[in-house]
Amino acid sequence: MEEAHGLALAVRRQGWSGVEEVVVGHRAVTVVVDPNRAQLGELAHAAATLAPSGPGELSARTIEIPVVFDGPDLEEVASSSGTTSSGVSAAIVTAELVVAMVGFVPGFAYLEGLPGPLAAVPRRASPRPRVEAGAVAIGGGYAGVYPLATPGGWQVVGHTEMRLFDGDTPPFAVLRPADRVRFREVERSHAAGGPARPTARPPLVARPTRRGGGRVPSVRVLQPGMCTTIQDAGRIGAAELGVPRAGVADSLSARLANRGVGNLEVAALLEMTLTGAVLQFESARYVALVGDAGIAIDGRPMARGAVHPVAAGQIVEVGPIGPGPRAFLAVGGGIENPPLLGSRSSDLLCGIGPGPLVAGDELALGEPGRARGRFECPQRCTTLRVLPGPDGRTRDGFATGSYVVGPRSDRTGVRLEPDRPLRPVEAVDGSVAMVTGAVQLPPDGQPIILGVDHATLGGYPVVAVVISADLPRLGQLLPGDTVHLEPVDAAQAARLHRDGEASLERRLRDWYPTQAG
Repeated sequence: MEEAHGLALAVRRQGWSGVEEVVVGHRAVTVVVDPNRAQLGELAHAAATLAPSGPGELSARTIEIPVVFDGPDLEEVASSSGTTSSGVSAAIVTAELVVAMVGFVPGFAYLEGLPGPLAAVPRRASPRPRVEAGAVAIGGGYAGVYPLATPGGWQVVGHTEMRLFDGDTPPFAVLRPADRVRFREVERSHAAGGPARPTARPPLVARPTRRGGGRVPSVRVLQPGMCTTIQDAGRIGAAELGVPRAGVADSLSARLANRGVGNLEVAALLEMTLTGAVLQFESARYVALVGDAGIAIDGRPMARGAVHPVAAGQIVEVGPIGPGPRAFLAVGGGIENPPLLGSRSSDLLCGIGPGPLVAGDELALGEPGRARGRFECPQRCTTLRVLPGPDGRTRDGFATGSYVVGPRSDRTGVRLEPDRPLRPVEAVDGSVAMVTGAVQLPPDGQPIILGVDHATLGGYPVVAVVISADLPRLGQLLPGDTVHLEPVDAAQAARLHRDGEASLERRLRDWYPTQAG
């Protein structure tokens, strides 16, 4: 792992334009690049010839974590490793552990260096549906601490009260790759109960900001719909902390809506799923709705594919959404709730951001720009073009054929149901960084295409990757859809990306001569 850490540090030091993420996985480094800001071939060549930074340049920090050894699996771990519960705790506190990688959930560090008998302890045969925040666990050769309450399959041997991830406070994650970690055993009275469980969030409030302390222009949520969230381009540069990118599930529709009302493409807007929201505007603004849904202002249906002015006090209602599951409502000026880790998005996997809106939320608005007049909405398509994944050559012919979208699909991943389970692929050696659009093939033979809320690391083989031009299509798939995966090569993928970017401006027509607000 030391070489991987050194290579990641060397890549970060280059400051290459377009590099968004540098993530250390199991003896591997994944570099995520914005194809609009970098020449991929040149960057790949430069990275391949880059020498890793030396061991002396890596992190020299040692982090001490107090732990009470009282976990429900402690006795079982002791039995399987041929020792006692006190022997397990003694072996862990004397071990020199190193952060191999961070992922799975924000701030979750995989710690290498367990002594042989404990390193041989397997993960649980059946994962728990919930492991509490602060749980100290081992499994598959690693030790770790669960920073958040999540499902988990490691053997829980204790708990700590130390908080290892805080999305509100830099540097957010306590542990980083190459850090050294020592566990210190304490009595229950010094670490009772682990970190406090999060409570329900208070309503969002449009607080006064730089505008001289006056009331901030805002929108009030009257009815939130089934799942309406604030989303933008997502969290960039936080994957090394285990934080998913999140952001809009359909970037084409969101960018088009933002352009329509004169916002930057990356401005925060509302992503609505299956049913729309009802909103009351406290200041005049333009709105644009992109998606398979109708929009009404004060009960009057409005034309689709058009930007509409909304006066102060008016009510905007978005109707049922379909056949695609998501619609995007942009408001002039963008939504300006406080950002977390550089983004206003709600990550539904990890609970970062405000989450689904509730009645009574107030959404602060920024300064509006010049609105366009009309736009052409994207057509829904269920064909996804894919490139071979790093493990794709082990499963010839995987990317051809059709699949049905399974009922458990969501923003985390689209689960595909083949006519019959696919032959398993040889397992990968440890967890590596994942990207949106990666097609994983678990042992059950049911492929999963990772969505925008996916975990940053994964251990299943990646047999294909959806091309960037088709990621917006991925965000509009619905359970029951039939999806066709079509293989393409790298040159075709690059051409399709360029064509998609060039078509965005052509979808917009006309300008409003004046602006609301």
